[in-house]
Amino acid sequence: MTNTRPPLPGKRRDPKRIEEMLRVDHAGEYAAVHIYEGQHAVFADLPHKTRIAGQLKHMQDEEQEHLDQFNVLLREHEARPTAMIPLWYLASRTLGVTTALMGEKAAHACTDAVETVIEEHYADQVTELRAMGEDELADRFAKFREDELAHRQVARDEGAKEAVGYPLLSSVIKAGCRLAIKVSERV
Repeated sequence: MTNTRPPLPGKRRDPKRIEEMLRVDHAGEYAAVHIYEGQHAVFADLPHKTRIAGQLKHMQDEEQEHLDQFNVLLREHEARPTAMIPLWYLASRTLGVTTALMGEKAAHACTDAVETVIEEHYADQVTELRAMGEDELADRFAKFREDELAHRQVARDEGAKEAVGYPLLSSVIKAGCRLAIKVSERV
């Protein structure tokens, strides 16, 4: 969860805060695309892994749709993406490949951890945007949150919490996501 408090009811639009939201959410969707891309690359050519490969490709495609929308929103709001994109590419692709190499359940554990942080983050932003009167943007973020919740549910249904070392793996990934959110808001 973010540590920012929603503005008091009736507070006016805060363009700087909206730019921060767009910057961090763009970075998050960018990272999600590359996590799933890395995982899919590991499983795609394995005939006995077609189920997870299909799931990962579907989630990657949905994240790409979100990323495409954030590319438009950044332009519309004259906001810049984070300067951390090259590092986030490396980190997310590495996370995706590494968790996939650890096995299906670890790949799903990664999804569970990432999507848990992201859905909480979106929920906080939706509350904050509604308090600003930014209902259209809040509605869009709420839709993204629903997609993230669906991804997390797939991961849980597929045994994410059964991954070897799940508590540690999940904690490390969540901490990394929270750090990336803080950095991307500012840098």
